[in-house]
Amino acid sequence: MKKIRPTSGKVKQALFNILYDITGERFLDLFAGTGEIGLTAVKKGASQVIFVEKDRKRAEQIKKKVSKYTQDFKVITADAIKFLKNYKKEPFDIIFADPPYDYREYEKLIDLALEKLSEDGVFILEHRSDKHFGADEERTYGDTTLSFWRKV
Repeated sequence: MKKIRPTSGKVKQALFNILYDITGERFLDLFAGTGEIGLTAVKKGASQVIFVEKDRKRAEQIKKKVSKYTQDFKVITADAIKFLKNYKKEPFDIIFADPPYDYREYEKLIDLALEKLSEDGVFILEHRSDKHFGADEERTYGDTTLSFWRKV
């Protein structure tokens, strides 16, 4: 199992302060890891949360953790790119992705995520602050940056 780098509390708090009211939103948590971002979305009223985590053990841990709060969620054990390529259902209002810092397929991830957003949806990419991807907006917290794209 690869070492995970959970989103810091400061970054998670900033993210949900920026998103503000996510009540009723469809939320996708890519590279879910510990599941904390998607779980926070559940607690803040997202209508549906889908967690995508490639590591089977972590995916099982997410299922156990989240089932204490809601039954309206899915945990999918898959590669994020493959999931996005094959996903044909209703678009998401919010997509959050926190790939490993040594991730190599950022451009493909960004393009596919933007395709799966609803009108006025937002895609948030967490990454090292020394990388830039031409996002609509960037917020930096120490060595971590949140990049935002809005679909209009």
